Amino acid sequence: MRVHHINCGCMCPVGGPLFDGYSRSLTATLVCHCLLIETGQDGLVLVDTGFGSQDIEEPKSHLSGFFRVLNNIQLEHRYTAVERVRSLGFSPEDVRHILLTHLDFDHAGGLEDFPKATVHVMQREMDAARSARGFITNRRYRPIQWEKVDDWEFYEPGGERWFGFEGARELRGLPPELLFIPLAGHTAGHAGIAVKQDEGWLLHAGDAYFYRGEINRARHRCPPGLRFYQQMMEVDRRSRMANQRRLRQLYRQHSDEVRIFCAHDAEELERMQERQLAQQRRWKREAPQFHEEPQHV
Repeated sequence: MRVHHINCGCMCPVGGPLFDGYSRSLTATLVCHCLLIETGQDGLVLVDTGFGSQDIEEPKSHLSGFFRVLNNIQLEHRYTAVERVRSLGFSPEDVRHILLTHLDFDHAGGLEDFPKATVHVMQREMDAARSARGFITNRRYRPIQWEKVDDWEFYEPGGERWFGFEGARELRGLPPELLFIPLAGHTAGHAGIAVKQDEGWLLHAGDAYFYRGEINRARHRCPPGLRFYQQMMEVDRRSRMANQRRLRQLYRQHSDEVRIFCAHDAEELERMQERQLAQQRRWKREAPQFHEEPQHV
């Protein structure tokens, strides 16, 4: 199962290092870290979609003005999932399944670009999106992004244990190497996506955390801008913080078996892409006919 780490969105909020922890300019760099997975007979699978082509072409109807300004969203087609898929030599029609960590505007924007795909999401997430009330909730969920989806698969909590996490769910029509891992808190139906490879597991934790220092340090930390943003967007603080603690425990106890990353940390994306290129070089040595594809943040 070959996994491509792709960036499907760029946000540059004012605040620089107060948001990303490293920028030396007035603005920060946040990404939309998505996955494109080659499963073989089950076709291509996208994990999240970032922003879509219609978000770029019609931002006033597809995105709220509040979040466009707050996040300083870069409206460029090169960051869309559909362009990333094409750059890797595939067609949008090759994408047969989309797995959503949640339905926020910066994760579900590209659904319209893949009309033949089956979209998988937790039932609680769709229920929350359809009953949205309040200033933030009405702006984070954008029904125009997903109202044309014809083929949904919804999942209830419950399932097997996975490295101490309750309720891991296998996905209908997909191999058992792909799992939903419920991680509620950021939204009601937020979930991580676990992917098993020969060398171990990947866990796309979505927005369960925003900054690498929240997980991979003995004393966790988060830049103040991102800390404020997480608190503003959370719907269940107790669950969000409990899941962050569990992710830290997973990192401490099983970092040799599971690689964890979130949706918006540019440094994490770069590290995963470097690891992906190293894998491709190994594959190329073992199978000379393999063509290495370049990756760019």
